[in-house]
Amino acid sequence: MPYAPCADFTLRHPSDEALAAYAEELAAEIGKTARFYDETGGFPSEHFELLRQRGALKLTIPRALGGRGLSLYELLIFQERLAKGSASTALSLGWHLMALGYLSFDLKWPRPAFERLCRGVVQRGDLVNILITERDGGNLLRGGKAATVAHKTGEGYVISGRKAFCSAAPALNQMILYAWDEQAGKTAEFLVPRTPDVHVVENWNSLGMRSTGSHDIEFDGVLVPHEAKLLEIEKDQPSSFTTGSRAFGLQVAAVYLGIAAAARDFILEFADSRQSPSLGSAILDAPHAQQKLGEIELLLSASKTQLYGLAELWERHDALKHRLHHEVWTTKYMVTNNAVRIVELAMGIAGGHGLSRDFPLERYWRDVQCGLHNPPQNDMVVSTLAQAATRDYRQRRREAEKPAAPGASAQTAPVETTAQAESTVSQTASIPTEEAVFH
Repeated sequence: MPYAPCADFTLRHPSDEALAAYAEELAAEIGKTARFYDETGGFPSEHFELLRQRGALKLTIPRALGGRGLSLYELLIFQERLAKGSASTALSLGWHLMALGYLSFDLKWPRPAFERLCRGVVQRGDLVNILITERDGGNLLRGGKAATVAHKTGEGYVISGRKAFCSAAPALNQMILYAWDEQAGKTAEFLVPRTPDVHVVENWNSLGMRSTGSHDIEFDGVLVPHEAKLLEIEKDQPSSFTTGSRAFGLQVAAVYLGIAAAARDFILEFADSRQSPSLGSAILDAPHAQQKLGEIELLLSASKTQLYGLAELWERHDALKHRLHHEVWTTKYMVTNNAVRIVELAMGIAGGHGLSRDFPLERYWRDVQCGLHNPPQNDMVVSTLAQAATRDYRQRRREAEKPAAPGASAQTAPVETTAQAESTVSQTASIPTEEAVFH
């Protein structure tokens, strides 16, 4: 029996417990074939058929539109547990759930377009992803110009180009595409359905997250109606998927936390079931194993506290929702890096057995490395925080050095507006580093 803690403080009430049980049931089912898909690198269509049948694709759609209306906090509960069955499947589904979560939270599209998208998910089981990354330009949310082009005609827009790292590419029915609108001279969000002119280029062959199906997709003169253009991206203004401090991106951190928890569960069972001749007891009782296990528990607890604590803060305080960019990025950094360390510690307890493909630990080790390459990457987080600290310090110093006017009272620093808060990250996020982004 896998280890499970007696009480999980992240489950606040019975509805959280029911959601966790639902996710664990799904994880147990997809976990039966996770190793097979990891070894073959194939896309787990059967997993997504199960998720479709069990209602998982509509979790973050509002209840009024036929979904379950999960909150950010609840999304993290679900993703952490689903990832214990198959991290690749959880991450692929996560982009879909994340996209619908953002749109449900702060809709910038025309309402009828969003409702049509939701109907497709609820009634047909459509799978959705946001296609933002290009081979040469990287993640376009960093401010680059899209090489994918939308040419306006009398019939609609003709879209041509290629997107990279498109998770669940073989199964996508609707694609939210960032393309350069030639006439407007701006990047815009387009909703593009799968058509014969949409081609999956099967080039995903990675060390970890092998069954996400994150292939390239080519758009060969795809014609979409004029209303497929949903939002123009304005400089220093939030897009549909940078709004709300990008908090729904925390689902990525929850996936890697799930991998770490699965590694902890495995190593407890493994080390307790094998005897150490020198100790005369289970390997789990060895001092070095106890030391590593204690570190694992510390890192897991710290990660859960930070991840779920931030989600609850975000949900409880509307005035903060657009002002927590740095906290969201810091949490992603800490949770994913802690997850890597947790799996390394579990490998240290397992010894040479940890490298065996007969056990899932080597898959956990490969999969967890990918968290360092999902956005925002470590270098970008560290650089952004450093620039912000430098800017804030110099601003305070300039204010302190200003000579006070005779008889003037101390002035209060100006309050940052929502628009300014939303643009903080975009102003500091243009660091040109190579990135592999799984979208």
